[in-house]
Amino acid sequence: QVQVVESGGGLVQPGGSLRLSCAASGFTLDYAAIGWFRQAPGKEREGVSCISSSDGSTYYADSVKGRFTISRDNAKNTVYLQMNSLKPEDTAVYYCATRRRGSHIATLRTYDYDYWGQGTQVTVSS
Repeated sequence: QVQVVESGGGLVQPGGSLRLSCAASGFTLDYAAIGWFRQAPGKEREGVSCISSSDGSTYYADSVKGRFTISRDNAKNTVYLQMNSLKPEDTAVYYCATRRRGSHIATLRTYDYDYWGQGTQVTVSS
C-alpha cells in the first residue's frame, strides 16, 4: 500500500528554520515524483516544491526559491524539505504527495498527485 507520512512541523520564529520529512512506504523513491504542498487557512492548496523520481530534478514555487530546499535519501526512503528564513506567510499545513507509479515528472500541480499524507502544521510567529 502506497503511503507517505509527513513529520517535522512546529512553531518557529520568523527567520528560523525547520526540516520536514516525508517517509515513503509501500514504494521506493524511484516509483514516482514527490511533491510538497501547503494550505493556509482560507486559501487553496498550493505547490511548494517537487522532485523527479528519474533524474532528481527539483522545482520550487517563486515564493520559496532561495529559502527552501528539497532533497531525498534513497537509503531512508525519505524526502526532505529544508525551510530556511521562514516568514509568517509560510504558516500552513504542509503536505507530501506522490504521483501514481511510473509518473516520474515532477510538477507543482495538486491534481497531478494521487497519494497524500495527513499533513504537518508549520507556524511561523514571534
